[in-house]
Amino acid sequence: MSEILDVTAGWLTVDELSSARETLPILYVEAIPVRVDAAGRVTGVGLLLRARPDGSVSRAVVAGRVLYKERIRDALIRHLEKDLGPMALPRLPVSIAPFTIVEYFPDPTVTGFHDPRQHAVALAYVVPVDGDCVPTQSAIDLAWLTPEEACSEVVLAEFSGGQDRLIRLAMAYGGRLP
Repeated sequence: MSEILDVTAGWLTVDELSSARETLPILYVEAIPVRVDAAGRVTGVGLLLRARPDGSVSRAVVAGRVLYKERIRDALIRHLEKDLGPMALPRLPVSIAPFTIVEYFPDPTVTGFHDPRQHAVALAYVVPVDGDCVPTQSAIDLAWLTPEEACSEVVLAEFSGGQDRLIRLAMAYGGRLP
């Protein structure tokens, strides 16, 4: 019998999260949703459009924190459903290994991945989705682009915090870097 995860028990208050961000790296998952053909070849990349805390708008990938006592697999599903809707139908592999690990720092010169709020470690995944995706929560829009479009200079310039590099890494991992 599967155990139901109580997500409310793993949330930190705003003050607790702020304090943790000052002293600990925070664990995240990031997912690049893709459409694949019958041979497993990436044919489309789902990119979100989000409003940022400073009022700007940028492209983004599915991302979020891993909760205390939450399995990585469950965190991925939770964030994919939160951002793409319950009918996205993500296909996670049996072995849930990330394609890369990204370290975000408040100082953008450390790794090129930047989060002004914190030091964060993100396990990054390329996740095929089969269902109907509708942007939810804080996403303004979801666009499905070809790998070539997603890696174009125009689209990559719409990302912030180094996520343009993450898209290029994901497409290289999937054998679709133009």
